[in-house]
Amino acid sequence: MKKIFSCIIFLCATFSFSQTKDFKVSGTIISEIDNMPLESATVYLERVKDSSLITYTISDKKGSFTLEEKSADKKANLYVSYVGYQTYYKQVDLNTSGINLGQLNLIASNSLDEVVIKSTAPITIKKDTLEFHVNSFKTKKDATVEDLLKQLPGVEVEEDGSIKVNGKPVNKILVNGKPFFGDDPTITTKNLTKDLIEKIQIVDTKTKAQAYAGEDGDDENKTINLTIKEENNKGIFGRVSAGAGTQKTYEFAGMLNRFNNDQRVSVLVGGNNTNSPGFSFGEIRKMFGGGNSMSFNSNGSFAIDGRSFGGGKGITTSKNIGVNYADELSDKVDISSDYFYSASSSDDKTTTERENFLPDGSYFTNAISNSQNDNYNHSANIDFDVELDSTLLVNIKPSFRYSKSETRYNRSEESLDSDNTLTNQSNAASFVSSYGNNFSNKIDVTKKIGSNGAYLKFEIINKFNVNNTDDFLTSETNIYGENPEDITRDQFTEGENKLNSFAAEIAYRLPIIPKELFINFEYDFKRDKRNDLKSTFDRDLISDNFTSFNTELSTDFEYVDQESSPGISLNLKKEKLSARINSNYVFRSLRNSDFLRPSLSLKRKFQAVELSSYMRYRFSPKATFYMNYRMRNSSPRIQQLQPFQNVSNPLNTITGNPNLDPTTTHSLYSNYNAFDFQKGTGFYFNLSAVFNENQIVSKSTINEDYVRETTYANVSGGKRLRGGFSFSKKKKIDSLRSLKYSVGAYGNYNKNINFNNEVQYASNVASVSPRITITYTVKDILEIRPRYSVSFTKNKYDIEAFEDREFLYHSLDIETATFLPKNLEWRNNIKYNYNPNIAAGFQKSAWFWNSTLAYSVLKDQGVVTLKAYDVLGQNTNARRTATEDYIQDAQSTVLEQYFMLSFSWKFNSLGKKGESGNDDMFYLD
Repeated sequence: MKKIFSCIIFLCATFSFSQTKDFKVSGTIISEIDNMPLESATVYLERVKDSSLITYTISDKKGSFTLEEKSADKKANLYVSYVGYQTYYKQVDLNTSGINLGQLNLIASNSLDEVVIKSTAPITIKKDTLEFHVNSFKTKKDATVEDLLKQLPGVEVEEDGSIKVNGKPVNKILVNGKPFFGDDPTITTKNLTKDLIEKIQIVDTKTKAQAYAGEDGDDENKTINLTIKEENNKGIFGRVSAGAGTQKTYEFAGMLNRFNNDQRVSVLVGGNNTNSPGFSFGEIRKMFGGGNSMSFNSNGSFAIDGRSFGGGKGITTSKNIGVNYADELSDKVDISSDYFYSASSSDDKTTTERENFLPDGSYFTNAISNSQNDNYNHSANIDFDVELDSTLLVNIKPSFRYSKSETRYNRSEESLDSDNTLTNQSNAASFVSSYGNNFSNKIDVTKKIGSNGAYLKFEIINKFNVNNTDDFLTSETNIYGENPEDITRDQFTEGENKLNSFAAEIAYRLPIIPKELFINFEYDFKRDKRNDLKSTFDRDLISDNFTSFNTELSTDFEYVDQESSPGISLNLKKEKLSARINSNYVFRSLRNSDFLRPSLSLKRKFQAVELSSYMRYRFSPKATFYMNYRMRNSSPRIQQLQPFQNVSNPLNTITGNPNLDPTTTHSLYSNYNAFDFQKGTGFYFNLSAVFNENQIVSKSTINEDYVRETTYANVSGGKRLRGGFSFSKKKKIDSLRSLKYSVGAYGNYNKNINFNNEVQYASNVASVSPRITITYTVKDILEIRPRYSVSFTKNKYDIEAFEDREFLYHSLDIETATFLPKNLEWRNNIKYNYNPNIAAGFQKSAWFWNSTLAYSVLKDQGVVTLKAYDVLGQNTNARRTATEDYIQDAQSTVLEQYFMLSFSWKFNSLGKKGESGNDDMFYLD
């Protein structure tokens, strides 16, 4: 490995670079109409020889601007662009130090007595929209949209494909204003190429109803809209790829797109046995991406960007196919739809060691589990937009999902006291098959009233879910000590769960000051009806069939949760300041009918006030402050309320508490971000706090044999504090080299109130995680990005029986990419983790190195890729988890070292590359 880094450093040191020099250009922009300064005008410099962008900035509220940069150019073209005004042009001599252009007067665009030339501003600001014109940014040939985004100021693209703009995540990417494969950003950015795109627009994320009604969007998330050049809106393009490797590994993927103006059809297929849901590492990973968000469930299923694929733990084999269709059926009707089929199989073995804390000591639990999971999913989504006239929009979004899974599971567990004496043990094996049918539909109707911002909105959401399970279980539990007991089970359980949910909202916005101050009247209604039928049968020893009904382990109840909430809010919307304060009153009723145990049926009613507010202030296009406060009231779940005794786990009997009160949660959140594109600096800070009243927690009593009896109780005093900051700086060393560094720290403090053997206690958990990232780039030659973070955690308890704990964790990531010789791309991803606190027998540290060589052939239409996964053979997922009453070390099955050779080929029959439409520009000197 040292040889690798030595070669990289030598390459950096021996490369000769262009001679550059510093320059500074300043001035003030004034409107000739009223002699007033123009804020947020775009000022930019282009190279004379090829019109590529050197640098740009935005004028401040006084109309002043300063351009500072390094360049080897002697002269450059200066442009000033502002919506509604003619573009200013002047050639400047960069050899002159400290160029002050003085006052620049911009003329309204209706004056046509000057010489017209052609140009396009690289960046345009239109109220809340930031717009980049693609031709102004130079990239490598055949660059994807992801490659282009990496060149845009204020835009960051992580290795996994996730995108941030001015420090805020991008959660949606549109193509010509429409979704492309379910809004998954990575599929879009890794498949569309730069030469298809004319403009990139960035706005706050909004729902269609919010955009139509002129409401503020989600300030914490961004949406990117890609505008395709008109001549590229008709044709076929896509990629196919396949690979095979050692350890019988394989992967394949393909994507076909057909664009016909407003009509788009796309097909995606993929499969592999390398723990990837069809979006693989290396060339295929670059093709589709790894998913912007991922979640894992305890049964082995997992989800990528909201789509379930199943099987995320252990070794996974998966395959999928998807179809996306979008079209304008008429001037008034748009449609966007997609269908996905996914299937996966996974195998996993997990070993855990847990130390459990009690007021008078501790005991230990060891467990080994094995699981095999097969999962199949079909999903279809449709999105209709019907604009009946210029003031009335109807949006209809039905969604269908069918899932089937089979899980084989066995687990062995034992508990030992502080003297290492065995107190109980259990062995269980099960086979569970489940089938689910889900349907949901959302209807939004928005009616704009007048021209002052008034509207009437109506929304309906309904869901129908049915899930059926067949569960075969055999188990043996042995309890030793003073009251020994052996519990043996051989059972079959047939279950059916149903959900019928209906929700409706009506809102009316009344302008107090036209387009600025509004009062909103709202009413929300929601009703969830759940049916839980679980019939358990013991095996009859005589007939050898499951015929003996077990009432104790069976359920049959109907649960209804109904809520209605009238509310009122006041909204302020100005150019720099927007704010909202809202209050609503909640009427909630809970009803549970237990048909097996009528005496356990219950009814509860709750009422509460809820509050929310937010304030957003834009100091400038470069800096924003945001703050919100919420007070929410949440009712207990039926499992927590119902006094039903759940004995499905012989070592932990759970009983609900019908006297629980609702939980009131106060939350406060604020953030500040400031990004200066021209200086290459960025700063982000956030702080949040959550305080709980009547929080519902588990309350367990553990006997001398370490068998639990658990119920629920209300506690107050719990709190959670979060905070963090990051500062980044990007600096050009010369025309080829650049250096960027980012430093930050994130911390949190939790105060958790809990019970342990009837003793109430508080645990105080504090942690801080400083981190640093450095990115060194030699344009078209080399990229190096090391990242280091260390995490300090301390658990402190307010009772002497529990010992305070401290934890330390180190993580180092090194990503490299080289692009020499021509057509060859070599990428490395090296990770090092060190956890000195983990228990003996578990791996404390490991190096994890993936490497990929990709060589372009067939005039860049094909790529041959050699991938090495876990080069050093040290992959591990050993982890330590610490909670209020236990510390657990766990390790499960991981994918081991393999090497794979693959080939990717792309095709494109879209319109010829042409010049995009440009804005008129007038020569003024």
